[in-house]
Amino acid sequence: MRTSSLLVTLALGITILRTASPSNPEPTPDIALDQAMAAMHSAMAKIRCSGNPDADFARMMIPYHQGAIDMAKVELHFGKDLRLRRLAQEIIVTQQSEIQVMRAALEAYDLSSADPKRNNWCTP
Repeated sequence: MRTSSLLVTLALGITILRTASPSNPEPTPDIALDQAMAAMHSAMAKIRCSGNPDADFARMMIPYHQGAIDMAKVELHFGKDLRLRRLAQEIIVTQQSEIQVMRAALEAYDLSSADPKRNNWCTP
């Protein structure tokens, strides 16, 4: 897990440096998509499983959904295909709503005393 976290951090750093270049004031579509993916992977890599499969599902899906939203925003910024732009708009609305549902569900769980070894359905 440390290796994958290091690789995600390294990829994010390289992407930021490429984007921050004065010769490239606005990221290209591929760089913008790379940034969205790197941010999603970084956020997911920081989550440690609690042993509660419902809570862990929601905690992992929130950054996954946010990644989809960020990629959809890239499509809206750069994309030309009207079908895909409409899909991107739908993804943003739907995924934001689903994030709200997951956050509301998480409020019901006390994860402070969770034992990740009790139900290790995911590997931290």
